Amino acid sequence: MSLKDWPSAGFPGTAVNPETLLPEVVDEEACAAALEESSDAGDHIFVLLAKGLTAEAAEVAADARLADPTSLRLQVLDAEVLRASKSYDRAEGILRSVLPEVTGKPMEAWVFQQLGKVNFSKGQFEAAAKNFASSLDLRVAAGSDATAIYSATVSLKRALAAWLSGNNPSAPRDAANAIFFALAAFSVCKLE
Repeated sequence: MSLKDWPSAGFPGTAVNPETLLPEVVDEEACAAALEESSDAGDHIFVLLAKGLTAEAAEVAADARLADPTSLRLQVLDAEVLRASKSYDRAEGILRSVLPEVTGKPMEAWVFQQLGKVNFSKGQFEAAAKNFASSLDLRVAAGSDATAIYSATVSLKRALAAWLSGNNPSAPRDAANAIFFALAAFSVCKLE
């Protein structure tokens, strides 16, 4: 998959690496220009994570959470910092504690997407696929923009490939492709 096919990560100059499912800065100039215009601590945390600067992201997240301890967005970004720090259980705990507060709201799909990323990073590919499928279902049902739907689709496909290949991400992905397209054709994106 060429860089132009990488899903948008939701911030200018960033994209989701379809192999790792992690955000990366792909256009330094566009990212820097957008970040310069932003006063949102969440944007700064996200870009630091996309640059692989986990310790710096953790510092900004801690300061931001002190200033706004009830922000659900900052709680989810806090979980992303923990995921990047390989504190998977803590990250999952935060995301699961946020789920009841976002159920039925637009943010629910993002929380499921983040849960899928935690599971994927932890090597729990079946759980990742289920969470990505939930995210995709919610995004499609809500009529989310195409970039959010594409990101969830790529993540689901990648998790299915990893799961079906016996947890060997470099194995052929034909079976995952067949299952993914069958699920999409029947509009059934949940793995029961």
